Amino acid sequence: MAQSALACVAPDQENPELDAFRADVIEGLSSSPKALSPKYFYDEAGSRLFDLICRLPEYYPTRSELEILTARAGEISAFAGPHASLVEFGSGSSVKVRLLLDALERPAAYVPIDISGPHMRAAVARLAADYPDVAMTPVEADFTRPLHLPALEGGRRLGFFPGSTIGNFSPEAAGSFLAHAGEVLGPDSALVVGFDLPKDRAVLEAAYDDRQGVTAAFNLNLLARMNRELGADFDPAAFGHRAFFNAEASRIEMHLESRRSQVVRVCGQRFPFAAGETIHTENSHKYAVPVFLDMAQAAGWHERAVWTDSRGWFAVAMLERR
Repeated sequence: MAQSALACVAPDQENPELDAFRADVIEGLSSSPKALSPKYFYDEAGSRLFDLICRLPEYYPTRSELEILTARAGEISAFAGPHASLVEFGSGSSVKVRLLLDALERPAAYVPIDISGPHMRAAVARLAADYPDVAMTPVEADFTRPLHLPALEGGRRLGFFPGSTIGNFSPEAAGSFLAHAGEVLGPDSALVVGFDLPKDRAVLEAAYDDRQGVTAAFNLNLLARMNRELGADFDPAAFGHRAFFNAEASRIEMHLESRRSQVVRVCGQRFPFAAGETIHTENSHKYAVPVFLDMAQAAGWHERAVWTDSRGWFAVAMLERR
């Protein structure tokens, strides 16, 4: 029996993340409609594909956010003060954090938190070489769950949550995350968070269904991950990528659509799919600025500043916890 199949037989005490993945997949495929969390996109292959997505001409969020951070890094640094500890939720490739590390006054520490350990550690190794005076302490964890930061000495704790990742949560879950981030960072902390703004449907849908098919490969990689880690028998060719804007909910939805009637096996369980049935894999909510700030305030944060890019497509908020 393959090791991935063995993981479906009994809990893996040495790999609780695999246990959580298995439990979430079985629950998600058993539900109606079927759905899986977007956090499972980010294995090593998925993280590499997302880095490619961020360079696509259709994918405006990365360029828009970089424009804002480049223009406002000095203001963020002035508010954070000297010897700040920078805590990044969902660090990814750590490209944007360089702008803050360059701007901060003698930063004491950088603590990236990410579920994709190998990808994060590779990025931290590159950062450590360029910022030898900054203590680097990566934390491999699901940042939406309870966690404790390593001991941090110095000035203010500055949280960083870029990339409009907050849009992947439901509005209720986004509010819960903001409250959770406040508990993790503690009193007198700050949080810099990027969020996407409502805009023309054509612009939105192109960003999540690019001509080169990179986003489709990113979505379909979730099937390959379940095959590899859980011994599933998904045929990726039997599923297609589907992305569209749900105007009523103000969100982009991504789905994996079954091209035919079929039965898929995961961990010894059978999951039937009708032709056209989907697995809902991601939402990306688009928030107007007042709506986002109301949500942040309800979670215990206060507005310090909100900036948008030159086209008014994306926003970055700097929040403080008093």
